[in-house]
Amino acid sequence: MWQAGPMADSSPSQRPAHLLAGVLATAGVLHFARPEPFDSLIPRELPGSRRSWTYASGVAELGVAASIAVPRTRRLGGLAAALLFVGVFPGNVKMALDYQRRGRPARERWGAWLRLPLQWPLVSWALTVRDRSK
Repeated sequence: MWQAGPMADSSPSQRPAHLLAGVLATAGVLHFARPEPFDSLIPRELPGSRRSWTYASGVAELGVAASIAVPRTRRLGGLAAALLFVGVFPGNVKMALDYQRRGRPARERWGAWLRLPLQWPLVSWALTVRDRSK
């Protein structure tokens, strides 16, 4: 059967992969389009500028998105996405604590705290994508 290209697999079992790739690509682009919110997640203890870390994490998200979008690299991409979600968890904890300490509006504080348990379904989603890859 003829396929249009490396991402031509649109079977129902691959739709979660395509959606995850889109979510990661969107987040990666946001690191460049609106870097300020991401800068505040970077711990001061890390060497270099916060903006450099923001851009580097945006590149990582775009790279992982691309690896998930391509069937040949999807298995590795799913694992990389799971590791990425685990890796950014400390930044999300920092954001929740910072919002609490700085007296941010209640809606923002609640959003930051509620975001934490949502990381684990993202990890699960990424591992499901890995496991369903061909």
